[in-house]
Parts: sequence; C-alpha cells; structure tokens
Amino acid sequence: MSPHDITTTTLIIGFKTLTLALGGLITFLAFKAYRRTGARSLGALSLGFAIVTLGTFLAGVVDQVLAAGFLAGLLIESALIAAGFLVIVYSLYTTKP
Repeated sequence: MSPHDITTTTLIIGFKTLTLALGGLITFLAFKAYRRTGARSLGALSLGFAIVTLGTFLAGVVDQVLAAGFLAGLLIESALIAAGFLVIVYSLYTTKP
C-alpha cells in the first residue's frame, strides 16, 4: 500500500471536518439572524444546528482521539443529532417573537 492511498479513516476525518465547518457556518448565520431580528425561533434554530454540529464533532473525538470506539462515538452522535433535530423542529413550530 502506498503512503498516498486514501483510507476510510482519512475520508471519515475529512468529511467530519467538512461537516464541522459547514455546521459551524450555518449555526453562525442563524445566530447572526437571531441577533439581528430577536426572533426566538431563529435562536432555537441556531441552537439546534449547534447541537447537531457538536454531535458530529464529539463522535469523531470519541472515536479517534479518546479511542473509545466506533460504537460509542456513533451512540453520542445519534443522541445529539436527535436532540438537535428536536430543537430544530421546535424552532419551526414556535410562533412567539
């Protein structure tokens, strides 16, 4: 195997990094809109995206850095993504300014 071969682990790290960057950008833009308008729904939306992004990031940390294993990382990622989506759904249904 050549040292230039792309492994599955390298691809996972690359996609997790891309997800972290894009999730961070979406969170930042939603929070900026919340600060500009003061709309609680946008605040909840930014929080939901932050939780989803955090879930993806922590899964990679648990798996790669802490060496707790793939399944532990997947469990943390799934729980935080579900919680983040719950907050996003709330943000789409809330009507209070």
